[in-house]
Amino acid sequence: MDHDTDSRDQWRTCSICKTPIPFEGRYQRCSVSTCNRKRTHLTFCSVRCWEAHVPTLRHRDAWAVEETAPSREASQIEQRNAEESASTPPTGFVTATATAPGAGPARRLVAPTASAAASARAGLSEDVDRDILIVASKLKKYIRDRSGLRTSDGVLSLLSDLVRAACDEAIGRARESERTTVLDRDVPRGWRPD
Repeated sequence: MDHDTDSRDQWRTCSICKTPIPFEGRYQRCSVSTCNRKRTHLTFCSVRCWEAHVPTLRHRDAWAVEETAPSREASQIEQRNAEESASTPPTGFVTATATAPGAGPARRLVAPTASAAASARAGLSEDVDRDILIVASKLKKYIRDRSGLRTSDGVLSLLSDLVRAACDEAIGRARESERTTVLDRDVPRGWRPD
């Protein structure tokens, strides 16, 4: 296939060699989830091109997965749906645009509304939601060693509620970045020792 093929006659191009991948044609994708995000979505025309990207991204355990590209119609429907979902926030979320002087382009922030956060928490069983997330013996030892004071059991449930709130915020940040893993940078600043 000619590399100058009109983009309307192809689904995508290979992420390495830029060979056109036709609609309903075979292509390779990486088994690593970060290569398949909406922003990156790497596609390869052959296993050789897939192999070329592995050292660059330093995958430890990865393999090529053979896929079939969608039809032209399915691709157009998918693109329309993506454009519509990008323009409207999910139900129960509010958006705001954040800009700082000299900070470059504005960032779109998406945060759950109070009712969405409450309904998400309502989906948890009462036992899971009220679990103590703090290791009691370690907390009590820390306070005793630092101050000689004893610790009430009420402190454990209060600290667990605070940890849950920090986790919920970190989860929101990971989802905003379209990641499936909560990273240390997602934890709110007030929770990180500086």
